[in-house]
Parts: sequence; C-alpha cells; structure tokens
Amino acid sequence: MRFGVNYTPSSGWFHSWLDFDPAAVTRDLRTVAALGVDHIRLMPLWPHVQPNRGLIRPQALRDVVTVVDIAAGCGLDVNVDGLQGHLSSFDFVPAWLSSWHRRNLFTDPDVVASTADYLRALTAAVADRPNLLGVTLGNEVNQFAAAPHPFPHPVTEEGAGVWLARLTAAVRSSLPPNALVTHAMYDAAWYDDTQPFGPRHAVEHGDETVVHSWVFNGAAQTHGGLGAGSVRHAEYLCRLAAAWHTDADRPVWLQEVGAPTNVVAEADAPDFLEATLRHVATVPELSGVTWWCSHDVSRELLDFPELEYDLGLITADGRVKPTGERFAETIASLKKSDEQKPAGLVLDDTVPGYRAAAGPTREFYRAWLEADGPQIVLKSRAGDTALLAARGINDLIERP
Repeated sequence: MRFGVNYTPSSGWFHSWLDFDPAAVTRDLRTVAALGVDHIRLMPLWPHVQPNRGLIRPQALRDVVTVVDIAAGCGLDVNVDGLQGHLSSFDFVPAWLSSWHRRNLFTDPDVVASTADYLRALTAAVADRPNLLGVTLGNEVNQFAAAPHPFPHPVTEEGAGVWLARLTAAVRSSLPPNALVTHAMYDAAWYDDTQPFGPRHAVEHGDETVVHSWVFNGAAQTHGGLGAGSVRHAEYLCRLAAAWHTDADRPVWLQEVGAPTNVVAEADAPDFLEATLRHVATVPELSGVTWWCSHDVSRELLDFPELEYDLGLITADGRVKPTGERFAETIASLKKSDEQKPAGLVLDDTVPGYRAAAGPTREFYRAWLEADGPQIVLKSRAGDTALLAARGINDLIERP
C-alpha cells in the first residue's frame, strides 16, 4: 500500500511555478521524504504550461521534469496531474477558455483537441522517468461541469464519458505500460444526482478508481469532528466506490484526504488523521493514500478560505506539525488488509436519487455505520453471484 502527500510548495504555494526554485523544492521534498512516504502528487498550473491554445511552454515542461528528478533523488515516486484547473477554491483556467474567448471545456472540439495536445506533451515529458507513478487528467475537473460552480461548462453524462475517453487515451498514448492513467473527481460524483460526472465514469475510465474524501461535506457537521461518521467517511467512500466495480480486483486510490480544521478542532486533527488512516486501511481494494497536503499555505497569501491555511503536515517554514508526526508514526505501522467483510449493505441504485441517498447525512450512511462498516452492494448487481463471490460477500443486508 502506497502512502504519499499532495505536494504544496512551501514558498509561494503553486504560484512558485512562476519563479521556479529547484533548491526550495529540494528542501521541501527532503522534509516530505523524512515522513516515510513513498510518493508525491505533483500539480503544475495549466495556464502556466499552456497559456495559449497553440503554445505549450518548453521551459514549463522542463521545470516539471526537474521536480520529478528532485523527487527521485529524495527516494520519492511522482504522480503528475494535468489540468489545474481548480485548487483550494481558486480556478486556474487558461485565458483562451474564459471571458471573451469562453468556450466549453468539455464539448468544444478545438478546446478538447488542444487539451489533449497539452496532456500528451506533459506526459511525454515525464514518461521516461523511472520514478513516474502515473498521470492524472486533473484535479476535480468535474467541479467545472455543474453548480455550485458560478460559471459552469455544461456537459451531459454521455458527453462526460466521451471527454474522459478522449483524454485518458491521449495520456495513455505517451506512457509506458506500467504507469497509471487516472482521473479525479470531487465527491459530488458519488453524492449529487445532478452532477454529470458520476460513479460509472469513476470506475470505467482509468486504471484505478480515484476517491477524494473531505468531511466538510456534512459528515463532520452531522457526526462531529471525531465521530464515527467523520473518521470512517474515507473508508465508506472507498467502499462505495468498490460497489460500482465490475472487476473485483480493481484498485481504489484515496488520492485526497485531509483534516479540515473548520469542522475538526485543531487539537483533534492528529487523532482524526490516525483514525481515518486506520479505518481506510481495512479496505482490501485500497492501493494507497495520498494526504492533503504537504505544507501549509503561507499567511502572506491572501483570500484563501481559512481552513486552507493549516491543512499541511508541515508548516510553511518547514517545521513538521503534530499531524505530520502522527502521520509518520501511523503509516509506519499500517499494513493493508486482505480480508473482505462477508456482508454487503444493499444500496438501491434502481430508483432516482440514489446518489443523494448515499450521502454522509442520510440514513443509508447511518445504517452502514450501525452495521460496523460492511461492504456495499448495488441492488442492480445483487444477483451477480460471481461478482459477489469474487468480493467475498455471502450475506446481503437489505434495509426496509
């Protein structure tokens, strides 16, 4: 099981790509590696690399490669994200996609073709690096597809699948066979029936199912910062993802999870972290955990939501925080579980609103907690005896 962090540069946050400093990156990644992790998730800013639809900056690509090489020198593998996209409440969309030049990110043929060119170029730049873990299309790109985004790029469920197929193919065309191709969505994909990117997209595209778990979605507000409904939310979301698999061996990657201090008291954050990791490690399908994030956002940077300033395991000046210490201690002792729970709680996916019904404030989640975290089975697949057997399920729990 892999353990890593989402790398947030300590100096200048992701704006540091504009004033790239390899020495600063080296300092950051040496501190990260000392936590005992084996990989980082790296996020270059899309407008910085492709500021014009016809221009992919060679120097920006070289800077990405330099970070991958620095990580290798620190003993770290790297997963590179493409479309940033959206980070910590800020959108980073190229000027050729906004205002006077606004076109639909998901459906405009020229935009999709140019986006594919960018992803191919980024992937090709890092493809020969031995410490490359893989490439993810981008960070929670589905948030651009619907409300609550203030200026969404509408797309249908079918169109979302076409977009994902086109871009995952573009990435795969430049990657060695052993590197992962993935895409990442925020949890509206699992909990919001109006979100065009949904569970089937998560499990039908890419080599692993990627999950992003945040308890400010109602979980902590409903169950308390250290309540079972908070510290088991990541486990639940991973099990919900696995319920959609048609291949029982498909991995689930918890690519983002953190301790948001707007709903988890700062003093409780280390305990939240440890409990979250220990619960999610019981999911046999889990391939790894990538914590959000490595470093705090500096208070010199303005207008971030308050919680974003202290999500790091390390302060902006390089001091390992109590959460970082607990993270290092916990991952050193964790081992992946290979034992599937024999019971499956049935989620009725045959009726409208089933995604919302699975949300962290709803009765299905409460039933899952009361049953001590069983596997989850879709009603539409409850008769697939071969799949149930492959998942080790021999008992179904049906709610009235």
